[in-house]
Amino acid sequence: MMEIFNMTWNRRYSMMSYLKSSLWVVPVFALIIELAVKRLFENFGVWMVRQGCYDLKTGFFALSAAEAHAVLDRIFTINLSCLVFTFGSLLVAIQVAGGQYTPRIIATTLLRDNVIRCIVGFFVFTMLWANRTMIQLGHLDVVPQFQLFLTMVFGLGAIIAFILLIDYAAKLLRPVSLVGRIGEQGIEVIKNVYPDPARNVAVPALPSRKLGSPDHIINYQGKSGIVLAVNLQGLMSEAQRTDSIIRVLPQVGDFLTEDDPLFYVYGNSGAIDGRKLLTLIALGSERTMEQDPLFSFRIEVDIALKALSPAINDPTTAVLAIDQLHRLLRMVGMRSLRTHEIMDKTGQPRVIFRTPNWEDFVHLTFREIRQSGAGNIQIARRLREVVESLTQSLPEYRHPALREELDLLDRAMAGHHLFPEDLALASIPDSQGLGATSHKQSQE
Repeated sequence: MMEIFNMTWNRRYSMMSYLKSSLWVVPVFALIIELAVKRLFENFGVWMVRQGCYDLKTGFFALSAAEAHAVLDRIFTINLSCLVFTFGSLLVAIQVAGGQYTPRIIATTLLRDNVIRCIVGFFVFTMLWANRTMIQLGHLDVVPQFQLFLTMVFGLGAIIAFILLIDYAAKLLRPVSLVGRIGEQGIEVIKNVYPDPARNVAVPALPSRKLGSPDHIINYQGKSGIVLAVNLQGLMSEAQRTDSIIRVLPQVGDFLTEDDPLFYVYGNSGAIDGRKLLTLIALGSERTMEQDPLFSFRIEVDIALKALSPAINDPTTAVLAIDQLHRLLRMVGMRSLRTHEIMDKTGQPRVIFRTPNWEDFVHLTFREIRQSGAGNIQIARRLREVVESLTQSLPEYRHPALREELDLLDRAMAGHHLFPEDLALASIPDSQGLGATSHKQSQE
């Protein structure tokens, strides 16, 4: 137990990320809870008998030992079947979702769904409860009617939970549910990474600080991987302690190999413990959303590209992904995206940390989808609606990047549509893709 508390920050982060995406965690907790709760209710049943609240022979259902054993065996079998069916269906769902949408949603959505994890844990809990009650039944001269009653209640609850799970999973695997959930996660990450709202006018970029050459360069040492998170507060503490400035070179989501430059240290570099700084950055094999605002965009774009592929050919699903990209891009456009400079109380910068800028988000939203879907009228109209809607709602200084994408879309459409009638239709903005006449058109 002490080893857990003595873990470095990056190891704790990696462990917590692993636990959040592991199905076995909740069943293990269910085992622990069953051991504690079963003992508690056994003692409570003994107390009820002593108080004369019920009789062991006639209380509750008054089942015989043979009848009780049959009921317990049936409840155990039903829950085991539900558990096997759930895991089998989940594996199939993972394969289908990864093939039809994108593999990135497996670790970020399906394996982290708390409803599925908790229902699986409830199946395990009920199985263990029924098994222990059967063991108790074999060692007692009388039927533990109270424990049998509770087992039947849990068994009924398990059946209801299984039915709810089927309904929940059917809704979860719908394209609109998956893209919507990713959008919700992306909104939360954007709010955390960019907490300050954007101003109505562009804020001039701060002049680059003339820090000169770094006094010390700390290279990454360890297994290659993707930057998942950075402990900015830990870096801040180290910079203050040593009266130095620490520049973090990679962004969250960047890939690092051994000996890649990781930190530039300016100032009292001799007091910096490079090994400690290396523990303040977490790497992994796959990107996560916790500190990566671009990753939700990446997943939505991947879903749209998969839907637009000749093998899938589902532009309506691509439109659903564009809907969420529209929502995410609007949120980004309403936040201040300035490079992070963490100051101390005196206003002295201590940690410099790069984050994606507005153009990064815009390019990721439009470029690949435009290249794959410019020839599809539905996609072209929806992309145009995104640009026009954002230019109406976002500050003026956000518009140039959007206008550039609109120009590229027009040029791409001209090369795809041979007939002027198709080109004219594709040039109409439409929030449905290819639906009703737009409000602007109806007013003309």
